[in-house]
Amino acid sequence: MPARGTPECQECIRFRGLRAVAPMRLHLPALLLAIGALAVGATACGGDDDSESAAAAPKPVAQVDQLSGRSTAVTLDSGFVGALQQLKLTPAPLGDASISKAGVASFPITGGNVTYYKPGSVSPYVQGEVDHDGSGLSLTGGGKTVELTDFVVDPGKSVLTGTVSVDGKVAADGAPLFFLDGRTLNPLEVNDNGTAVLEGTTVKLKDEAAQLLNKTFGVAALKEGLVIGVAKITINTAA
Repeated sequence: MPARGTPECQECIRFRGLRAVAPMRLHLPALLLAIGALAVGATACGGDDDSESAAAAPKPVAQVDQLSGRSTAVTLDSGFVGALQQLKLTPAPLGDASISKAGVASFPITGGNVTYYKPGSVSPYVQGEVDHDGSGLSLTGGGKTVELTDFVVDPGKSVLTGTVSVDGKVAADGAPLFFLDGRTLNPLEVNDNGTAVLEGTTVKLKDEAAQLLNKTFGVAALKEGLVIGVAKITINTAA
């Protein structure tokens, strides 16, 4: 048993066959505002230093308690597109999503919240949750169709989760699909038109998703870390 007063954090995600059980909403953050850093939790013992710590706590550069629209757009990587072509898998948008001729997949933001701190002041410096209900992406090939829907971006944990369905049946709910590599993230851009943009996060395939896709389509070519593309999250800063 851990010593009294020692903080402890644990996250569990289990896959059983094609089924996964995980929290559908992971409260964190990147916009995907695409899209962060690794979450770190800390607790402090009570005492006279509490008020000093609170006074010294950094204030956010930007904070939106209730997201009200705009989108997460991912410019698909040529390597990912080439891999799909080689495997004879055809991608298509679902629901309110779209894929442009230029290869940009866009998913409308339907809710969530985002807090952005000056990089280096806290970790993670992008926190919150970005929801994309009612949209997603499908992959079809070999008589099978896999649908990835209802994305949730957790920038604090650097992960995008979603629902996975195979031929119309849910195979995994709240499954970790993509790793969000925030090392390539640009500084927050605040525009005069009432929007804020987080751009530059590299979206990579998670191992759990790679295994599920390989098993479903009977292939072995999809690997953890495969670059899917670069994300750009645009949110409204005013209600």
